[in-house]
Amino acid sequence: MNKIPVISIVSKSRVGKTTVLENLIKELKKRGVRVAIIKHDAHSFEIDHEGKDTWRHYQAGADVVTISSASKFAMIERREEEYPLDEIIAKLPPVDLILTEGFRRQNKPKIEVYRAEAHAALMCEPEELIALVSDTPWGIGVQCFALEDYEALADFVEKYMCEYIVK
Repeated sequence: MNKIPVISIVSKSRVGKTTVLENLIKELKKRGVRVAIIKHDAHSFEIDHEGKDTWRHYQAGADVVTISSASKFAMIERREEEYPLDEIIAKLPPVDLILTEGFRRQNKPKIEVYRAEAHAALMCEPEELIALVSDTPWGIGVQCFALEDYEALADFVEKYMCEYIVK
């Protein structure tokens, strides 16, 4: 069985990586691609709501809390330190593609989202990138896509997936 291709969508804050990811996912889903997303949060986050049963269980000290229904499953686990990205990937069910939002310091292929009005320079070095989504053209040796050209970006990602599987 081949490994699943992983691409990290990265940017500095308030540039639009979530919007790019959201629209890329929609385009890939139209094409029948099964996609997993791993979102990085540099801060502590909450997926539970105060007063709900699972929140109360966690507050009581449970080390792991899960909630399951016919259409969703979630698990909250107490951790002393962050999981390495590869360990998170190993826990995922089979999909065609894994996209991450963030994880810029990991050694995965990256697509950077850039807006000139938000930042003066790219966050990544050109050799870290497989593509760039930008409102400004860049001559750095990687494919550059306009901010809202999601079809072309999805074409690129599908081509990347095919080349990854062949390797």
